[in-house]
Amino acid sequence: MEKVIGDIVEWLQNQVKDAGVDGLLVGVSGGIDSAVVANLIKRACPDNSLGVIMPLNSDPEGMKHAEKVIDTCGIKGITVDLANTHEEMFSTIKEQLKDEYNEENGKLADANLRARLRMSTLYTVATNYNYLVVGTDNAAEWYTGYFTKYGDGGVDILPIVDFTKGEVRELAKYLGVPDEVISKKPSADLWEGQTDEAEMGTTYDKIDAYLKGESIPEADKVVIERMHNRSAHKRNALPQFKKKG
Repeated sequence: MEKVIGDIVEWLQNQVKDAGVDGLLVGVSGGIDSAVVANLIKRACPDNSLGVIMPLNSDPEGMKHAEKVIDTCGIKGITVDLANTHEEMFSTIKEQLKDEYNEENGKLADANLRARLRMSTLYTVATNYNYLVVGTDNAAEWYTGYFTKYGDGGVDILPIVDFTKGEVRELAKYLGVPDEVISKKPSADLWEGQTDEAEMGTTYDKIDAYLKGESIPEADKVVIERMHNRSAHKRNALPQFKKKG
């Protein structure tokens, strides 16, 4: 495990060098993935790493977990509360749409706006420090597209994208991530009571098994493949029109 972590840390240091920046930054949500990345960037850039907590009408327990992650890994941390910014922006959009506002689509649009406000915040802070924005997507999230395009998917580098959720859990244990963070139900904190697995309709264990070529129930396989196919645009390069002749 120390060898794996050492390889990631070296890769992160090379990314900093190649990009000509001064350090690394990650949004810390209180979840396991961002906790692992916070620990990794602290190891890679001990004096030039930053964890940003961005509450947005968030679960108070999740914010306590985020603060504990910052404290336990020793990374520098700041908090930017986005609740008022989000409320003003989303209410203004709804007001302009008036009768054409779609309540059903609006819930997803609202959730994605939250993720994109966090992304904008991270890049604003990163520019201030001349840091790279480090992503937290793991292999399960990347394969299924369980991330917001230009939200939590809007980052510069992805250090744990080749690791299953189970492997991330093992990294977390080795790195000393607090037990309550490791054992909690994964949530993107997009609305009250939201959990990843309830929204996806399958579990991370099933996705991990699928990615490793193991047998899983047909119903879960259908869900995973449908998510993968529908989210291809998130992983692929943007379509570009080419002039003829």
